[in-house]
Amino acid sequence: MSKAHVITISDRVSARKMEDKSGPALVRILTNAGFEVSAPEVVPDSQQDIADAMESAVVRGVDVVVTTGGTGLGPRDVTPQVTSKVIDFEVPGIAEAMRRAGAATTPMAALSRGIVGVRGHTLIINVPGGAKGAAESLDAVIPVLGHAIRLLHGDTAHEPHD
Repeated sequence: MSKAHVITISDRVSARKMEDKSGPALVRILTNAGFEVSAPEVVPDSQQDIADAMESAVVRGVDVVVTTGGTGLGPRDVTPQVTSKVIDFEVPGIAEAMRRAGAATTPMAALSRGIVGVRGHTLIINVPGGAKGAAESLDAVIPVLGHAIRLLHGDTAHEPHD
């Protein structure tokens, strides 16, 4: 069974001034898709805390890390910058698919700066902080995650397409 880890990135949630709604929503989606997922981790919008949380999940051998929050245009929205420093390379098609899915319901999806990339054998995915946008983004890419994980673990055999 593939392992996933969710990191909620929010100053307000980490300070307990706001309830985390996106983290548990992502855990449900991943669990329903057959992933083993623990409770979401919550960190403030701090570059060091975000990087530490991502790197800790990679070291533990998690297959997929999904971050929620910090992908907008606000001054504390630093998740994409941190992710860029942590990953070995980007997987732009997954990020594009998430924005395309979001754009079907709101033009604001174009403002998401979330990126997707790989560190070692771990896929790191940035989704928006709102529960609706986070869920829509992850739902849009759930169908490709299994294949992506297999590729990252060296299974490069391709299935024939009809």
